[in-house]
Amino acid sequence: MMSMLVDIFSSFDDNNQVFMSMYMMMWLFSLITIVLFSSSYWIMSPRWLSITSTFKDTASSQVFRSFGVKMGGFINVITGLFIFLILMNLSGLVPYVFSPTSHLAVSLSLGMPLWLSLIISAVFFNPSSVIAGLLPMGAPAPLNPFLVIIETVSIMVRPITLSVRLTANMSAGHIVLTLIGNYLTASIFLSSVFSMLLLLCIQIFYTVFEFGISLIQAYIFCLLITLYSDEHPH
Repeated sequence: MMSMLVDIFSSFDDNNQVFMSMYMMMWLFSLITIVLFSSSYWIMSPRWLSITSTFKDTASSQVFRSFGVKMGGFINVITGLFIFLILMNLSGLVPYVFSPTSHLAVSLSLGMPLWLSLIISAVFFNPSSVIAGLLPMGAPAPLNPFLVIIETVSIMVRPITLSVRLTANMSAGHIVLTLIGNYLTASIFLSSVFSMLLLLCIQIFYTVFEFGISLIQAYIFCLLITLYSDEHPH
């Protein structure tokens, strides 16, 4: 049992001699994101450009509904991040390809700078408004110190919740897929045809489900950062 658990979680080890390591994936998808993001400047538009435009329009429409549209370049950052996260999440579903977003190092390096840039920008832009935002209007005076502490803690844990949500969803999905795959391999030799076909159907449906989770988690990550921009002083 212990060896099985070690084998399952060792799939998240970057030095596990997988087909493409985390660092190669990061650089590769960074370059691909730049190519996809600048595709509107191409002379000839390929047919698959409409699929990319759908993701770009989804992220752009969300930013247009928030205060972030008034920040120079914020819409480009969120749109590029959305495409980047989709590529990295979907890459983890390819056999023998390492999933970068299953590591906290990747998701934290994406969430922390974006969250911190909004905080620093708000403090430099209007520090009094930031301090005033820590205390809700109409709160009773005896509760003011506790409300300030609670609001401060809720703001400080935002990058952690952003990163852990993405990492946990990606990691849990890959662990379940690995477990089903192990039992499916064993059932081919040991179990009946019915149990093998049942496990095969479960594996197929869960893989399709993971495709949806990959898209949804990328959208939620960008959506929350966009919502955090609404608290920026106007």
